[in-house]
Amino acid sequence: MTHIDRYTCEDVFRRLDSYLDRELKADEMALVREHLEACAQCAQEHDFERSFLDSMREKVRRIGLPEELRAKVAGAIARARGEGGD
Repeated sequence: MTHIDRYTCEDVFRRLDSYLDRELKADEMALVREHLEACAQCAQEHDFERSFLDSMREKVRRIGLPEELRAKVAGAIARARGEGGD
């Protein structure tokens, strides 16, 4: 297996959503972060995406969630974790 010591802009762009959602492995997170520190264009894209996600999260927090939907989501999460939930 080849060791990658840096990501290209294309590599970072393909992983940006996962990076923002903290879904990458630690080594991948580090490679994306290092690239963002060195590449102004990718850093600008990251800042835009981060700002958009933060704005959407803030708006979603203001929306009331029906209790029935809340229970369904909690059950789905519990099942995904192997906790049962039904």
